[in-house]
Amino acid sequence: MPNAVIDPPALPQGTLRVMPVGGLGEIGRNMTTFEIDGKLLIVDCGVLFPEEYQPGVDLILPDMSPIKDRLDDVVGLVLTHGHEDHIGAVPYLLRLRSDIPIIGSGLTLALTEAKLKEHRIKPYSLTVTEGQHEKLGPFDLEFIAVNHSIPDALAVAIKTEAGTVLATGDFKMDQLPLDGRITDLGSFARLADTGVDLFLVDSTNADVPGFTPLERSIGPVLEQVIAKAPRRVIVASFSSHVHRVQQVLDAAHANGRRVALLGRSMLRNMTIAAELGYLRVPDGVLIDYKKAKDIPDDQIVYMSTGSQGEPMAVLSRMANLDHAIEPGEGDTVILASSQIPGNESAIYRVIDGLTKLGANVVHKGNAKVHVSGHAAAGELLYCYNILKPKNVLPVHGEYRHLIANAKLAHDTGIPEENTFVAENGTVLDLRDGKVDVVGQVDIGFVYVDGATVGEITDSDLKDRRILGEEGFISIIVVVESQTGRVVTGPEIHARGFAEDDAVFDKVRPKIEAALTEAVGNGVRDQHALQQVVRRTVGRWVNNSYRRRPMIVPLVIEA
Repeated sequence: MPNAVIDPPALPQGTLRVMPVGGLGEIGRNMTTFEIDGKLLIVDCGVLFPEEYQPGVDLILPDMSPIKDRLDDVVGLVLTHGHEDHIGAVPYLLRLRSDIPIIGSGLTLALTEAKLKEHRIKPYSLTVTEGQHEKLGPFDLEFIAVNHSIPDALAVAIKTEAGTVLATGDFKMDQLPLDGRITDLGSFARLADTGVDLFLVDSTNADVPGFTPLERSIGPVLEQVIAKAPRRVIVASFSSHVHRVQQVLDAAHANGRRVALLGRSMLRNMTIAAELGYLRVPDGVLIDYKKAKDIPDDQIVYMSTGSQGEPMAVLSRMANLDHAIEPGEGDTVILASSQIPGNESAIYRVIDGLTKLGANVVHKGNAKVHVSGHAAAGELLYCYNILKPKNVLPVHGEYRHLIANAKLAHDTGIPEENTFVAENGTVLDLRDGKVDVVGQVDIGFVYVDGATVGEITDSDLKDRRILGEEGFISIIVVVESQTGRVVTGPEIHARGFAEDDAVFDKVRPKIEAALTEAVGNGVRDQHALQQVVRRTVGRWVNNSYRRRPMIVPLVIEA
Protein backbone atom coordinates (compact mmCIF):
# COMPACT_ATOMS: atom_id res chain seq x y z
CA MET A 1 0.00 0.00 0.00
CA PRO A 2 1.28 3.51 -0.81
CA ASN A 3 2.32 5.62 2.14
CA ALA A 4 -0.09 8.32 3.28
CA VAL A 5 0.67 11.83 2.02
CA ILE A 6 2.49 13.81 4.70
CA ASP A 7 3.57 17.37 3.95
CA PRO A 8 7.24 17.77 4.88
CA PRO A 9 8.12 20.61 7.26
CA ALA A 10 10.10 23.67 6.25
CA LEU A 11 13.69 22.71 5.51
CA PRO A 12 16.07 23.89 8.26
CA GLN A 13 19.20 25.79 7.23
CA GLY A 14 22.17 23.49 6.67
CA THR A 15 20.06 20.34 6.16
CA LEU A 16 20.09 18.37 2.91
CA ARG A 17 16.70 17.18 1.68
CA VAL A 18 16.63 14.18 -0.67
CA MET A 19 13.52 13.14 -2.60
CA PRO A 20 13.33 10.37 -5.22
CA VAL A 21 10.82 11.61 -7.81
CA GLY A 22 10.97 8.42 -9.89
CA GLY A 23 12.79 5.10 -10.16
CA LEU A 24 11.59 3.50 -6.91
CA GLY A 25 9.18 0.61 -7.27
CA GLU A 26 9.69 0.68 -11.05
CA ILE A 27 12.33 0.20 -13.75
CA GLY A 28 12.52 3.66 -15.28
CA ARG A 29 11.63 7.32 -14.63
CA ASN A 30 14.82 7.73 -12.62
CA MET A 31 14.98 11.19 -11.05
CA THR A 32 16.07 12.45 -7.61
CA THR A 33 16.13 15.98 -6.21
CA PHE A 34 18.55 17.34 -3.61
CA GLU A 35 17.88 20.59 -1.75
CA ILE A 36 19.91 22.65 0.69
CA ASP A 37 19.77 26.34 1.63
CA GLY A 38 17.07 27.09 -0.94
CA LYS A 39 18.88 25.54 -3.93
CA LEU A 40 17.98 22.38 -5.85
CA LEU A 41 20.11 19.84 -7.71
CA ILE A 42 18.51 17.17 -9.89
CA VAL A 43 20.18 13.84 -10.69
CA ASP A 44 18.79 12.10 -13.82
CA CYS A 45 15.50 12.71 -15.57
CA GLY A 46 14.32 9.59 -17.36
CA VAL A 47 11.22 8.00 -18.80
CA LEU A 48 9.27 4.84 -18.06
CA PHE A 49 7.88 2.84 -20.96
CA PRO A 50 4.18 1.97 -20.82
CA GLU A 51 2.79 -1.47 -20.11
CA GLU A 52 -0.17 -3.22 -21.73
CA TYR A 53 -2.64 -1.78 -19.22
CA GLN A 54 -1.73 1.75 -20.39
CA PRO A 55 -3.04 1.65 -23.99
CA GLY A 56 -2.13 4.49 -26.32
CA VAL A 57 0.54 5.93 -24.01
CA ASP A 58 3.91 6.68 -25.63
CA LEU A 59 6.01 7.53 -22.55
CA ILE A 60 5.58 8.06 -18.81
CA LEU A 61 7.43 10.99 -17.25
CA PRO A 62 8.45 11.80 -13.68
CA ASP A 63 5.89 13.94 -11.89
CA MET A 64 7.65 17.31 -11.79
CA SER A 65 4.90 19.07 -9.83
CA PRO A 66 6.96 19.18 -6.57
CA ILE A 67 9.57 21.41 -8.27
CA LYS A 68 7.44 23.10 -10.94
CA ASP A 69 7.13 26.33 -8.95
CA ARG A 70 10.80 26.29 -7.94
CA LEU A 71 12.60 25.89 -11.24
CA ASP A 72 14.55 29.12 -10.71
CA ASP A 73 16.14 27.46 -7.66
CA VAL A 74 17.56 24.58 -9.73
CA VAL A 75 21.34 24.98 -10.08
CA GLY A 76 21.85 22.01 -12.39
CA LEU A 77 20.79 18.65 -13.76
CA VAL A 78 23.37 15.84 -13.48
CA LEU A 79 22.96 12.91 -15.89
CA THR A 80 24.73 9.71 -14.85
CA HIS A 81 24.54 8.00 -18.27
CA GLY A 82 22.75 8.02 -21.61
CA HIS A 83 19.99 5.43 -21.28
CA GLU A 84 16.40 6.56 -21.90
CA ASP A 85 15.32 5.74 -18.35
CA HIS A 86 17.81 8.39 -17.17
CA ILE A 87 17.73 11.06 -19.92
CA GLY A 88 14.45 10.53 -21.79
CA ALA A 89 12.44 13.14 -19.86
CA VAL A 90 15.06 15.92 -20.10
CA PRO A 91 13.23 17.67 -22.99
CA TYR A 92 10.06 17.83 -20.92
CA LEU A 93 11.91 19.35 -17.96
CA LEU A 94 13.64 21.89 -20.18
CA ARG A 95 10.33 22.89 -21.71
CA LEU A 96 9.57 24.30 -18.26
CA ARG A 97 12.92 26.11 -18.01
CA SER A 98 15.27 25.82 -20.96
CA ASP A 99 18.45 27.21 -19.34
CA ILE A 100 18.87 24.62 -16.57
CA PRO A 101 22.57 23.63 -16.84
CA ILE A 102 23.03 19.98 -17.84
CA ILE A 103 26.13 18.17 -16.58
CA GLY A 104 27.30 14.80 -17.86
CA SER A 105 29.95 12.86 -19.75
CA GLY A 106 30.66 13.36 -23.45
CA LEU A 107 28.52 10.53 -24.80
CA THR A 108 25.70 11.18 -22.32
CA LEU A 109 25.45 14.83 -23.32
CA ALA A 110 25.73 14.04 -27.04
CA LEU A 111 22.78 11.63 -26.84
CA THR A 112 20.80 14.12 -24.74
CA GLU A 113 21.55 17.07 -27.03
CA ALA A 114 20.42 15.07 -30.09
CA LYS A 115 17.14 14.40 -28.31
CA LEU A 116 16.78 18.07 -27.34
CA LYS A 117 17.45 19.13 -30.92
CA GLU A 118 14.33 17.25 -31.99
CA HIS A 119 12.42 19.35 -29.45
CA ARG A 120 14.16 22.53 -30.72
CA ILE A 121 15.85 23.16 -27.39
CA LYS A 122 19.49 24.27 -27.23
CA PRO A 123 20.76 23.46 -23.75
CA TYR A 124 23.44 24.94 -21.52
CA SER A 125 25.70 21.94 -20.99
CA LEU A 126 28.93 21.13 -19.19
CA THR A 127 30.95 18.06 -20.16
CA VAL A 128 32.70 16.32 -17.26
CA THR A 129 34.94 13.29 -16.94
CA GLU A 130 35.78 10.92 -14.10
CA GLY A 131 37.90 12.56 -11.40
CA GLN A 132 36.54 16.01 -12.18
CA HIS A 133 35.14 18.30 -9.47
CA GLU A 134 32.53 20.98 -10.05
CA LYS A 135 30.76 23.38 -7.69
CA LEU A 136 27.12 24.26 -8.34
CA GLY A 137 25.82 26.65 -5.69
CA PRO A 138 26.00 24.85 -2.33
CA PHE A 139 26.79 21.49 -4.00
CA ASP A 140 30.35 20.24 -4.48
CA LEU A 141 30.25 17.45 -7.07
CA GLU A 142 32.83 14.78 -7.79
CA PHE A 143 32.37 12.46 -10.77
CA ILE A 144 33.51 8.83 -10.55
CA ALA A 145 33.84 6.27 -13.36
CA VAL A 146 31.44 3.34 -13.19
CA ASN A 147 30.98 0.47 -15.60
CA HIS A 148 27.58 -0.09 -17.22
CA SER A 149 26.08 -1.36 -20.48
CA ILE A 150 26.72 2.01 -22.09
CA PRO A 151 30.10 3.81 -22.19
CA ASP A 152 30.91 6.89 -20.14
CA ALA A 153 28.65 6.18 -17.14
CA LEU A 154 29.40 8.20 -14.00
CA ALA A 155 28.55 8.01 -10.32
CA VAL A 156 28.34 11.36 -8.55
CA ALA A 157 29.42 12.26 -5.02
CA ILE A 158 27.43 15.23 -3.73
CA LYS A 159 29.14 17.07 -0.90
CA THR A 160 27.34 19.69 1.16
CA GLU A 161 27.68 21.16 4.64
CA ALA A 162 25.05 18.61 5.74
CA GLY A 163 27.08 15.61 4.61
CA THR A 164 28.19 13.54 1.62
CA VAL A 165 25.90 11.55 -0.65
CA LEU A 166 27.09 9.04 -3.25
CA ALA A 167 24.67 8.23 -6.09
CA THR A 168 25.89 5.34 -8.24
CA GLY A 169 23.53 5.70 -11.17
CA ASP A 170 23.26 2.34 -12.94
CA PHE A 171 26.46 0.34 -12.62
CA LYS A 172 28.17 -3.03 -12.39
CA MET A 173 31.72 -4.19 -11.67
CA ASP A 174 32.79 -5.91 -14.89
CA GLN A 175 36.52 -6.53 -14.42
CA LEU A 176 37.20 -6.99 -18.16
CA PRO A 177 34.92 -4.42 -19.83
CA LEU A 178 34.96 -3.96 -23.59
CA ASP A 179 36.18 -0.36 -23.28
CA GLY A 180 38.67 -1.10 -20.47
CA ARG A 181 36.90 1.35 -18.15
CA ILE A 182 36.17 -0.29 -14.79
CA THR A 183 34.18 0.95 -11.82
CA ASP A 184 36.61 3.10 -9.80
CA LEU A 185 36.59 1.32 -6.45
CA GLY A 186 39.69 3.29 -5.48
CA SER A 187 37.65 6.49 -5.46
CA PHE A 188 34.91 4.69 -3.53
CA ALA A 189 37.51 3.74 -0.89
CA ARG A 190 38.83 7.31 -0.76
CA LEU A 191 35.29 8.60 -0.16
CA ALA A 192 34.91 6.02 2.60
CA ASP A 193 37.91 7.51 4.38
CA THR A 194 36.13 10.87 4.69
CA GLY A 195 32.73 9.27 5.27
CA VAL A 196 29.67 8.58 3.09
CA ASP A 197 26.58 9.75 4.95
CA LEU A 198 24.02 8.46 2.44
CA PHE A 199 24.46 5.87 -0.32
CA LEU A 200 21.96 5.88 -3.21
CA VAL A 201 22.65 2.55 -4.89
CA ASP A 202 21.36 0.71 -7.97
CA SER A 203 19.06 -2.16 -6.92
CA THR A 204 18.09 -3.71 -10.28
CA ASN A 205 20.02 -6.96 -9.77
CA ALA A 206 20.13 -6.99 -5.96
CA ASP A 207 18.09 -10.23 -5.89
CA VAL A 208 20.51 -11.99 -8.28
CA PRO A 209 23.21 -13.93 -6.36
CA GLY A 210 26.88 -13.80 -7.24
CA PHE A 211 28.38 -11.58 -9.93
CA THR A 212 27.12 -10.30 -13.25
CA PRO A 213 28.85 -12.24 -16.09
CA LEU A 214 31.47 -10.49 -18.21
CA GLU A 215 30.26 -8.45 -21.16
CA ARG A 216 32.96 -9.90 -23.37
CA SER A 217 31.52 -13.40 -22.92
CA ILE A 218 28.72 -12.41 -25.31
CA GLY A 219 30.94 -11.75 -28.33
CA PRO A 220 31.92 -15.38 -29.09
CA VAL A 221 28.29 -16.51 -28.74
CA LEU A 222 27.06 -13.87 -31.19
CA GLU A 223 29.84 -14.79 -33.59
CA GLN A 224 28.90 -18.48 -33.39
CA VAL A 225 25.17 -17.86 -33.89
CA ILE A 226 25.82 -15.62 -36.90
CA ALA A 227 28.29 -18.16 -38.37
CA LYS A 228 25.61 -20.88 -38.31
CA ALA A 229 22.80 -18.68 -39.67
CA PRO A 230 21.85 -19.82 -43.21
CA ARG A 231 20.10 -16.58 -44.24
CA ARG A 232 19.52 -13.12 -42.83
CA VAL A 233 20.32 -12.26 -39.22
CA ILE A 234 18.27 -9.69 -37.31
CA VAL A 235 19.62 -8.54 -33.92
CA ALA A 236 17.38 -6.50 -31.61
CA SER A 237 18.77 -4.48 -28.72
CA PHE A 238 18.36 -1.18 -26.93
CA SER A 239 19.13 1.70 -29.25
CA SER A 240 21.76 3.06 -26.84
CA HIS A 241 23.55 -0.23 -26.07
CA VAL A 242 26.85 0.75 -27.71
CA HIS A 243 28.73 -2.29 -26.35
CA ARG A 244 26.21 -4.75 -27.80
CA VAL A 245 26.22 -3.03 -31.20
CA GLN A 246 30.02 -3.13 -31.14
CA GLN A 247 29.92 -6.87 -30.58
CA VAL A 248 27.43 -7.33 -33.43
CA LEU A 249 29.62 -5.29 -35.78
CA ASP A 250 32.67 -7.36 -34.84
CA ALA A 251 30.79 -10.68 -35.14
CA ALA A 252 29.36 -9.70 -38.54
CA HIS A 253 32.78 -8.59 -39.78
CA ALA A 254 34.31 -11.90 -38.65
CA ASN A 255 31.70 -13.75 -40.71
CA GLY A 256 31.99 -11.60 -43.83
CA ARG A 257 28.63 -9.90 -43.34
CA ARG A 258 27.53 -6.29 -43.67
CA VAL A 259 25.40 -4.52 -41.05
CA ALA A 260 22.43 -2.20 -41.61
CA LEU A 261 21.02 -0.18 -38.71
CA LEU A 262 17.22 -0.09 -38.39
CA GLY A 263 15.17 2.35 -36.33
CA ARG A 264 15.57 6.10 -36.08
CA SER A 265 16.93 6.05 -32.53
CA MET A 266 19.39 3.24 -33.32
CA LEU A 267 20.77 5.10 -36.33
CA ARG A 268 20.98 8.40 -34.45
CA ASN A 269 22.66 6.98 -31.35
CA MET A 270 25.19 4.82 -33.15
CA THR A 271 26.11 7.66 -35.52
CA ILE A 272 26.87 9.82 -32.47
CA ALA A 273 28.80 7.01 -30.76
CA ALA A 274 30.91 6.41 -33.87
CA GLU A 275 31.63 10.13 -34.38
CA LEU A 276 32.84 10.42 -30.77
CA GLY A 277 34.96 7.28 -30.95
CA TYR A 278 32.91 5.13 -28.58
CA LEU A 279 31.89 2.79 -31.43
CA ARG A 280 34.64 1.35 -33.64
CA VAL A 281 33.19 0.46 -37.01
CA PRO A 282 35.27 -2.01 -39.08
CA ASP A 283 35.92 -0.73 -42.59
CA GLY A 284 33.15 -1.49 -45.02
CA VAL A 285 30.85 -3.20 -42.53
CA LEU A 286 28.07 -0.63 -42.21
CA ILE A 287 25.70 -0.28 -45.15
CA ASP A 288 22.66 1.91 -45.70
CA TYR A 289 19.42 0.04 -45.06
CA LYS A 290 18.04 0.90 -48.51
CA LYS A 291 21.03 -0.75 -50.20
CA ALA A 292 21.00 -3.83 -47.96
CA LYS A 293 18.26 -5.53 -49.98
CA ASP A 294 20.70 -5.90 -52.86
CA ILE A 295 23.06 -8.02 -50.73
CA PRO A 296 22.67 -11.83 -50.58
CA ASP A 297 20.70 -13.00 -47.52
CA ASP A 298 23.69 -14.85 -46.05
CA GLN A 299 25.81 -11.69 -46.08
CA ILE A 300 23.65 -9.24 -44.12
CA VAL A 301 22.90 -8.50 -40.45
CA TYR A 302 20.16 -6.06 -39.48
CA MET A 303 20.64 -4.28 -36.14
CA SER A 304 17.23 -3.10 -34.93
CA THR A 305 15.22 -1.73 -32.05
CA GLY A 306 12.25 -3.50 -30.45
CA SER A 307 13.84 -5.97 -28.03
CA GLN A 308 11.14 -5.17 -25.43
CA GLY A 309 8.20 -5.99 -27.70
CA GLU A 310 7.26 -2.33 -28.17
CA PRO A 311 4.33 -2.39 -30.65
CA MET A 312 5.64 0.38 -32.93
CA ALA A 313 9.30 -0.66 -32.86
CA VAL A 314 10.97 -2.34 -35.83
CA LEU A 315 10.97 -5.93 -34.52
CA SER A 316 7.26 -5.94 -33.62
CA ARG A 317 6.39 -4.54 -37.03
CA MET A 318 8.46 -7.32 -38.65
CA ALA A 319 6.61 -9.95 -36.61
CA ASN A 320 3.31 -8.43 -37.77
CA LEU A 321 4.49 -8.30 -41.42
CA ASP A 322 4.16 -4.53 -41.22
CA HIS A 323 7.74 -3.80 -42.28
CA ALA A 324 9.67 -3.95 -45.54
CA ILE A 325 11.74 -6.79 -44.04
CA GLU A 326 9.53 -9.85 -43.61
CA PRO A 327 11.20 -12.63 -41.57
CA GLY A 328 10.78 -16.17 -42.87
CA GLU A 329 12.23 -19.67 -43.04
CA GLY A 330 15.97 -19.71 -42.45
CA ASP A 331 16.19 -16.24 -40.91
CA THR A 332 17.75 -15.89 -37.45
CA VAL A 333 16.50 -13.32 -34.96
CA ILE A 334 18.61 -12.56 -31.87
CA LEU A 335 17.10 -10.70 -28.90
CA ALA A 336 20.30 -9.36 -27.34
CA SER A 337 18.83 -7.67 -24.28
CA SER A 338 17.25 -8.37 -20.93
CA GLN A 339 13.50 -8.42 -20.29
CA ILE A 340 12.43 -5.34 -18.40
CA PRO A 341 9.86 -6.42 -15.77
CA GLY A 342 6.35 -5.91 -17.14
CA ASN A 343 7.38 -6.45 -20.77
CA GLU A 344 7.47 -10.26 -20.69
CA SER A 345 4.08 -10.80 -22.40
CA ALA A 346 4.86 -8.34 -25.19
CA ILE A 347 8.31 -9.89 -25.76
CA TYR A 348 6.99 -13.45 -25.94
CA ARG A 349 4.21 -12.34 -28.27
CA VAL A 350 6.89 -11.05 -30.68
CA ILE A 351 8.93 -14.24 -30.24
CA ASP A 352 5.85 -16.34 -31.05
CA GLY A 353 5.04 -14.20 -34.08
CA LEU A 354 8.57 -14.51 -35.47
CA THR A 355 8.66 -18.26 -34.78
CA LYS A 356 5.34 -18.72 -36.56
CA LEU A 357 6.86 -17.04 -39.62
CA GLY A 358 9.62 -19.65 -39.60
CA ALA A 359 12.46 -17.65 -38.04
CA ASN A 360 14.88 -19.15 -35.53
CA VAL A 361 14.63 -16.90 -32.47
CA VAL A 362 17.65 -16.80 -30.16
CA HIS A 363 17.18 -15.05 -26.81
CA LYS A 364 18.56 -14.96 -23.28
CA GLY A 365 16.44 -17.96 -22.34
CA ASN A 366 18.12 -20.32 -24.84
CA ALA A 367 21.57 -18.79 -25.46
CA LYS A 368 24.02 -16.47 -23.73
CA VAL A 369 23.32 -13.48 -25.96
CA HIS A 370 22.96 -10.88 -23.20
CA VAL A 371 24.41 -10.01 -19.81
CA SER A 372 23.00 -7.41 -17.49
CA GLY A 373 24.42 -3.94 -17.00
CA HIS A 374 23.64 -3.96 -13.28
CA ALA A 375 25.58 -5.15 -10.24
CA ALA A 376 24.44 -8.44 -8.74
CA ALA A 377 24.39 -9.16 -5.00
CA GLY A 378 28.08 -10.09 -4.77
CA GLU A 379 29.16 -6.81 -6.33
CA LEU A 380 26.86 -4.79 -4.10
CA LEU A 381 28.32 -6.49 -1.02
CA TYR A 382 31.79 -5.39 -2.14
CA CYS A 383 30.56 -1.80 -2.43
CA TYR A 384 28.97 -1.81 1.02
CA ASN A 385 32.13 -3.21 2.60
CA ILE A 386 34.35 -0.69 0.82
CA LEU A 387 32.18 2.38 1.41
CA LYS A 388 30.81 1.57 4.87
CA PRO A 389 28.02 4.15 4.41
CA LYS A 390 26.20 5.45 7.47
CA ASN A 391 22.82 5.35 5.69
CA VAL A 392 21.52 3.58 2.58
CA LEU A 393 18.69 4.43 0.20
CA PRO A 394 18.23 1.62 -2.39
CA VAL A 395 17.06 3.12 -5.70
CA HIS A 396 16.49 2.05 -9.31
CA GLY A 397 14.31 -1.04 -9.02
CA GLU A 398 10.96 -2.59 -8.26
CA TYR A 399 9.97 -3.14 -4.65
CA ARG A 400 11.44 -6.65 -4.42
CA HIS A 401 14.77 -5.29 -5.69
CA LEU A 402 14.79 -2.51 -3.08
CA ILE A 403 14.05 -5.02 -0.30
CA ALA A 404 16.82 -7.36 -1.50
CA ASN A 405 19.28 -4.46 -1.63
CA ALA A 406 18.34 -3.35 1.88
CA LYS A 407 18.96 -6.89 3.15
CA LEU A 408 22.46 -6.84 1.63
CA ALA A 409 23.13 -3.62 3.50
CA HIS A 410 21.95 -5.23 6.76
CA ASP A 411 24.15 -8.26 6.12
CA THR A 412 27.24 -6.01 5.97
CA GLY A 413 26.44 -4.43 9.33
CA ILE A 414 24.44 -1.34 8.38
CA PRO A 415 21.65 -1.02 10.98
CA GLU A 416 18.09 -1.56 9.75
CA GLU A 417 17.06 1.85 11.04
CA ASN A 418 19.70 3.40 8.74
CA THR A 419 18.41 1.61 5.63
CA PHE A 420 15.42 3.26 3.94
CA VAL A 421 13.15 1.30 1.62
CA ALA A 422 11.28 4.27 0.24
CA GLU A 423 8.97 5.06 -2.64
CA ASN A 424 8.66 7.90 -5.10
CA GLY A 425 7.92 11.09 -3.19
CA THR A 426 9.45 9.98 0.13
CA VAL A 427 11.24 12.97 1.68
CA LEU A 428 14.45 12.34 3.64
CA ASP A 429 16.49 14.93 5.53
CA LEU A 430 20.22 14.48 6.17
CA ARG A 431 22.22 16.34 8.81
CA ASP A 432 25.28 15.40 10.85
CA GLY A 433 25.27 11.83 9.52
CA LYS A 434 21.65 11.20 10.52
CA VAL A 435 18.79 10.63 8.06
CA ASP A 436 15.11 11.06 8.96
CA VAL A 437 12.02 10.44 6.85
CA VAL A 438 10.08 13.70 7.21
CA GLY A 439 7.32 13.50 4.62
CA GLN A 440 5.63 11.80 1.70
CA VAL A 441 4.71 13.83 -1.37
CA ASP A 442 1.92 12.61 -3.65
CA ILE A 443 3.67 11.52 -6.86
CA GLY A 444 1.64 10.54 -9.91
CA PHE A 445 2.18 9.38 -13.46
CA VAL A 446 2.53 11.94 -16.25
CA TYR A 447 1.57 10.39 -19.57
CA VAL A 448 2.82 11.44 -22.99
CA ASP A 449 0.14 10.58 -25.54
CA GLY A 450 1.00 11.88 -29.00
CA ALA A 451 1.38 15.63 -28.74
CA THR A 452 -0.25 15.85 -25.30
CA VAL A 453 1.69 15.76 -22.03
CA GLY A 454 -0.08 15.21 -18.74
CA GLU A 455 -3.60 15.53 -20.14
CA ILE A 456 -4.36 11.80 -20.10
CA THR A 457 -5.42 10.56 -16.66
CA ASP A 458 -5.69 7.13 -15.06
CA SER A 459 -9.45 7.45 -15.53
CA ASP A 460 -8.93 7.93 -19.28
CA LEU A 461 -6.75 4.83 -19.40
CA LYS A 462 -9.42 2.87 -17.53
CA ASP A 463 -11.94 3.94 -20.18
CA ARG A 464 -9.54 2.82 -22.91
CA ARG A 465 -9.09 -0.57 -21.26
CA ILE A 466 -12.84 -1.03 -20.97
CA LEU A 467 -13.28 -0.07 -24.63
CA GLY A 468 -10.54 -2.47 -25.67
CA GLU A 469 -11.56 -5.40 -23.47
CA GLU A 470 -15.31 -5.08 -22.89
CA GLY A 471 -16.67 -3.04 -25.79
CA PHE A 472 -18.92 -0.01 -26.18
CA ILE A 473 -22.71 0.34 -26.22
CA SER A 474 -24.61 3.53 -27.06
CA ILE A 475 -28.35 3.96 -26.47
CA ILE A 476 -30.44 6.83 -27.86
CA VAL A 477 -34.01 7.23 -26.60
CA VAL A 478 -36.55 10.00 -27.25
CA VAL A 479 -39.21 10.20 -24.49
CA GLU A 480 -42.29 12.26 -23.89
CA SER A 481 -41.41 14.53 -20.97
CA GLN A 482 -44.71 14.24 -19.12
CA THR A 483 -45.43 10.52 -19.36
CA GLY A 484 -41.99 8.98 -19.92
CA ARG A 485 -43.44 7.13 -22.90
CA VAL A 486 -40.79 6.22 -25.46
CA VAL A 487 -41.46 8.14 -28.66
CA THR A 488 -38.42 6.94 -30.63
CA GLY A 489 -36.02 4.10 -29.89
CA PRO A 490 -34.34 2.78 -27.93
CA GLU A 491 -31.79 2.83 -30.73
CA ILE A 492 -28.83 0.70 -29.63
CA HIS A 493 -25.43 0.41 -31.30
CA ALA A 494 -22.38 -1.51 -30.10
CA ARG A 495 -18.71 -1.81 -30.98
CA GLY A 496 -16.51 -4.67 -29.83
CA PHE A 497 -19.44 -6.32 -28.03
CA ALA A 498 -21.52 -8.37 -30.45
CA GLU A 499 -21.57 -8.72 -34.21
CA ASP A 500 -25.36 -8.40 -34.46
CA ASP A 501 -27.23 -5.58 -32.71
CA ALA A 502 -30.31 -7.86 -32.70
CA VAL A 503 -29.03 -9.28 -29.39
CA PHE A 504 -30.39 -6.09 -27.78
CA ASP A 505 -34.02 -6.86 -28.74
CA LYS A 506 -34.49 -8.45 -25.32
CA VAL A 507 -33.42 -5.36 -23.38
CA ARG A 508 -35.42 -2.74 -25.30
CA PRO A 509 -38.71 -3.49 -23.44
CA LYS A 510 -36.79 -3.34 -20.14
CA ILE A 511 -35.51 0.16 -21.00
CA GLU A 512 -39.02 1.37 -21.89
CA ALA A 513 -40.49 -0.04 -18.69
CA ALA A 514 -37.74 1.45 -16.52
CA LEU A 515 -38.17 4.92 -18.04
CA THR A 516 -41.96 4.83 -17.65
CA GLU A 517 -41.58 3.78 -14.00
CA ALA A 518 -38.99 6.50 -13.31
CA VAL A 519 -41.15 9.27 -14.79
CA GLY A 520 -44.17 7.88 -12.89
CA ASN A 521 -42.11 8.30 -9.70
CA GLY A 522 -41.50 11.96 -10.49
CA VAL A 523 -38.06 11.70 -12.15
CA ARG A 524 -37.76 14.43 -14.78
CA ASP A 525 -34.05 15.32 -14.86
CA GLN A 526 -32.45 14.26 -18.14
CA HIS A 527 -29.22 13.11 -16.47
CA ALA A 528 -31.18 10.99 -13.97
CA LEU A 529 -33.14 9.34 -16.79
CA GLN A 530 -29.88 8.56 -18.57
CA GLN A 531 -28.63 6.88 -15.42
CA VAL A 532 -31.81 4.76 -15.36
CA VAL A 533 -31.00 3.59 -18.90
CA ARG A 534 -27.33 2.96 -18.00
CA ARG A 535 -28.25 0.84 -14.95
CA THR A 536 -30.90 -1.14 -16.83
CA VAL A 537 -28.62 -2.00 -19.74
CA GLY A 538 -25.62 -2.61 -17.47
CA ARG A 539 -27.56 -5.03 -15.27
CA TRP A 540 -28.87 -6.93 -18.30
CA VAL A 541 -25.46 -7.15 -19.99
CA ASN A 542 -23.79 -8.33 -16.78
CA ASN A 543 -26.44 -10.98 -16.07
CA SER A 544 -26.63 -12.20 -19.66
CA TYR A 545 -23.01 -11.94 -20.82
CA ARG A 546 -20.88 -11.43 -17.68
CA ARG A 547 -19.30 -8.34 -19.25
CA ARG A 548 -18.96 -4.69 -18.28
CA PRO A 549 -18.79 -2.60 -21.46
CA MET A 550 -18.74 1.18 -21.57
CA ILE A 551 -22.38 2.28 -21.75
CA VAL A 552 -23.21 5.75 -23.09
CA PRO A 553 -26.94 6.59 -22.91
CA LEU A 554 -28.58 9.68 -24.42
CA VAL A 555 -32.15 10.53 -23.39
CA ILE A 556 -33.86 13.30 -25.39
CA GLU A 557 -37.11 14.80 -24.15
CA ALA A 558 -39.83 15.65 -26.67
